[in-house]
Amino acid sequence: MKILSRFAIILLFYCALPAAAQNRVLPLDKIKLPPGFTISLWAEAPNARGLALGKNGTVFAGSMAEGKVYAITESNGARQVRIIAQGLNLPVGVAFREGALYVSAINRILRFADIEQKLDQPGKPVVVTDIFPQEKHHGGKFIAFGPDGLLYVTVGAPCNSCEADPANFAMIAHIKPDGSGREIYAQGVRNSGGFDWHPETKELWFTDTGNDWLGDNTPSDELNHAPRKGMHFGFPYCYGGDVPDPKFGAKRDCSKLTAPAAKFDAHVVPLGMRFYTGKMFPGEYHNQILVAENGSWNRREKIGYRLKLIQLKNNKVVKQEVFAEGWLQEEKAWGKPADVLVMPDGALLVSDDHAGAIYRISYKKP
Repeated sequence: MKILSRFAIILLFYCALPAAAQNRVLPLDKIKLPPGFTISLWAEAPNARGLALGKNGTVFAGSMAEGKVYAITESNGARQVRIIAQGLNLPVGVAFREGALYVSAINRILRFADIEQKLDQPGKPVVVTDIFPQEKHHGGKFIAFGPDGLLYVTVGAPCNSCEADPANFAMIAHIKPDGSGREIYAQGVRNSGGFDWHPETKELWFTDTGNDWLGDNTPSDELNHAPRKGMHFGFPYCYGGDVPDPKFGAKRDCSKLTAPAAKFDAHVVPLGMRFYTGKMFPGEYHNQILVAENGSWNRREKIGYRLKLIQLKNNKVVKQEVFAEGWLQEEKAWGKPADVLVMPDGALLVSDDHAGAIYRISYKKP
């Protein structure tokens, strides 16, 4: 009985360990990368979505379904995964500024002050604002601070296709760090899962997912470029810049709306994206875009479940190609890339909201 009791205690202790301590074996050998690149399991965080980097090197991860926010720290090569918040409503987005962590939770933006000094006891967050819509359909919000010091927030459409209130839905807005001064930056954005600013021009680029139920190959998902405030990117009237919506298309002239900078395959679900600003990867990756395609859910033949490299020249997309693939095997997905983050050493972190993992992609010249 004593042996059984000790075994039970050990088992309970093991189950209570942080995700990073319970090392699973994932089929990373299936992932195809360009020569010189390798991928490894960096940490485990169930349903990990948005990623952000703290000043002291802490990696923060939001989640889609778990209601948790994670903080991953590394010391002497060992990583620890902490749950710093739980029970939140779709805490998809995380952003870091001046020592504080900002977290999106449907209609609210929360702020954890001095978070890297209080990872073990973060306390209750301050509600920065609660002015965003409460609808859960496309309710997860990616957030990030722009070069102007404002917090940018995606607000998806509360539907597959509808004329939602343009003052509250289908847009990218920004607010001041204290939650005041809400303004709409871009409209006609059905559901953006990620954005970033060009390191040199400081102009905004973002992903957007197209409508469902219009066919396996229609409409294209999008990469958009918003160099200035006030641009309209088509939803719900036009897709891909030139395809009118069957129901609403007659109400707007597609030629007077902003066409995408690049079209992705339909239903690949592009989410997180970052400009690669590190020095580890070869020079041709510098200031180019890496996009996480989360993968299709309503297509007869699955597509996506990969990372794409988008190459720019003179602020125009000139090429896109697959950078990493293999999470989809024979129509079965064992992983779904969700966000990417460039680390100080130049490695790339990739969150996976299906496998519950965060990967590290590194490069060494062959």
